[in-house]
Amino acid sequence: MYAGCTKLLNTLINGDPVEKLKLDQEERQFFKTVYNAAFANPFSELRERLDQKIAGLFPSATRRESKDMCVREVDLGLKKLEAENKGNLNDYQDSDKEILRVVYLFDIFHKFRDRFDQLITDQITAQETPVKVSFVEEAKAMVIAKGFDTKSFYHYFALSYQLRRAFYFISHALVGSSPCMRTLKNHLWNNVFTHNIAVYDNFLWNKMEDFSTLLLGETGTGKGTAAQAIGRSGYIPFDPKRGCFTESFTQAFLSLNLSQYPETLLESELFGHTKGAFTGAIEDYQGVFDRCSAHGSILLDEIGEIPNHVQIKLLRVLQERHFSPVGAHTILRFNGRVIAATNRPKQDIMGGKIFRDDFYYRLCSDIIEVPPLRTRIKESPQELDDLLNFTIHRMTGTASKKLSSQVKRIIDRRLGKHYQWPGNVRELEQCVRSVLLRKDYKGIETREASPLSLSKILQKGIEEKSIAVPDLVAGYCKLLYDTLGTYEKVARKTGLDRRTIKKHIQTQQGFKD
Repeated sequence: MYAGCTKLLNTLINGDPVEKLKLDQEERQFFKTVYNAAFANPFSELRERLDQKIAGLFPSATRRESKDMCVREVDLGLKKLEAENKGNLNDYQDSDKEILRVVYLFDIFHKFRDRFDQLITDQITAQETPVKVSFVEEAKAMVIAKGFDTKSFYHYFALSYQLRRAFYFISHALVGSSPCMRTLKNHLWNNVFTHNIAVYDNFLWNKMEDFSTLLLGETGTGKGTAAQAIGRSGYIPFDPKRGCFTESFTQAFLSLNLSQYPETLLESELFGHTKGAFTGAIEDYQGVFDRCSAHGSILLDEIGEIPNHVQIKLLRVLQERHFSPVGAHTILRFNGRVIAATNRPKQDIMGGKIFRDDFYYRLCSDIIEVPPLRTRIKESPQELDDLLNFTIHRMTGTASKKLSSQVKRIIDRRLGKHYQWPGNVRELEQCVRSVLLRKDYKGIETREASPLSLSKILQKGIEEKSIAVPDLVAGYCKLLYDTLGTYEKVARKTGLDRRTIKKHIQTQQGFKD
C-alpha cells in the first residue's frame, strides 16, 4: 500500500505515468466469458452454454439454475477484485477496461432485474402515466462507484430497462419451448437489438426506425403478439428530472387492421385528414402515423390487402419519413418504426404477387415467420399443455393444473392427438372457452380444395339448383381472391365493398388459400 502511495505521489510531482492495471490470465479468461455472455442472445443455445460455463455446471442443469449460478459467480469474481482494490474501471488498460465495463453492467443489470420486472408490471397497471423509478439512485451510486460517468449511467439504465422489457414480453407473451418457438424468440430478440448488442449500443439504439419488419404466418398464429413484443421493447430515454422514463411503453405500440377500412377511409386512418377534406370530415383527424411516438412502433396488420396507390404513399413514409394528411399541404415527419403483418403465403410475397418491388424491398428489412400451432405441437407435444395452462390462467386469473387437465381430456377425446388446429392459437383459445362453457368442442372441419375443385363444387350446385345465394357469392369471391390476390381487386371486380368481400372469403376458410 505504501509503495502504491509513493508511486502515485511521484506521478503527481514528476508527471510519471501511472501503470495501468491488468487482469491476470485466469481473471481475463473468466471475465471474457462473461463479456461474451452479456452480448449473446438470451434465447440462443450459445447463451445457455456460456451460462453453464460461467457457473461451472453440467449441460444437464436447467436454464434457470445455470443463470442464477452464473450471476452469483460473476458477483463473487467482482467482489474479489474490489477486495484487492482493483474495482475501478479507469485503473485498467483499454482492453481489460472494455471487458470489465461490460461485466459491471451485466452484474448490476442482474442485481436489479426483479425490480425492473416489478416496474414493468406497475407500468402496465398505470398505462399511459410513466411510473416513478424508486431504485434509480441506488443503481446510479453503484454504477458511478465503478468508474462510469453520469451521462453513461442514464443511457445504460435506459438500455437495461429495454433489455428487460424485451426479455419479459418475448418470454412471457409467447408461450412455448418447441424448436420453432425458440427460433422465433431468438429472431424477435435480434429484431430489437440486432445480432450484436455491441453494434446496437454503439450505432443503432436511436436509429432503429429505419428497420421495418414483416411478420408472416397463418391467421391466429400470434403475429399481433409478436409485433407487440417488438413494439413495447424500443429504447425509451430516462428523464432524471422527473425520475421516470420519458414515456410509458404501453403507449409506444399502435395497431391498425388495414382490411377493416374501405378504401375511401384507409388513407385517412393512416395519415389523418383536415376538416372538409371530404364529405363527412367535420373536424381534423390524426392518423396512426401522427399518433405514434418517436420511440414507438406501428403494426399495419393485413398489409397484403392494400391497393397499389396506398403502397406508393406508404413507401414515401418508409423511405423519406414524411407524410401529409388527406386534404393538407403540410408535411409531417414520422419517427417511429413500422411492423407489418400478413397471412398471405411467403411464396406470393417473395414472388412479387402482393407488393410492388420498391415497396417490398423497403418494407422487408427483416421477415419473421410465426409458426402454426400444428408444427409447434408436432415438434413438442408438451407445447399444448403449456398453452392450455397459460390460456386458463389468463382467462380465470388462477393457475389450475386440474382445470387444464380436464380441458386436455376433452380435446383428446373429441379431436384426437393429431388434430391440425387450422385456427391456430386463436382457435385453441376458443376451444378452451367452449369446453369451460359446454364441456365440448367439435373443432373445425377442413376441406382441402384447389380453386378448380371449388369451381366444380359451385358449378355442380348451380346445375342441381342446390346452392344458396350466400354460398354462391362467397365461393365466387374466394375464387377471385385466389386468382387476383387482394380484397381490393376482388371488390373492384364484383362491385362489393372490401369488408363484405373479407366476410365472404372468411366463410370459405375450410378451403386452403
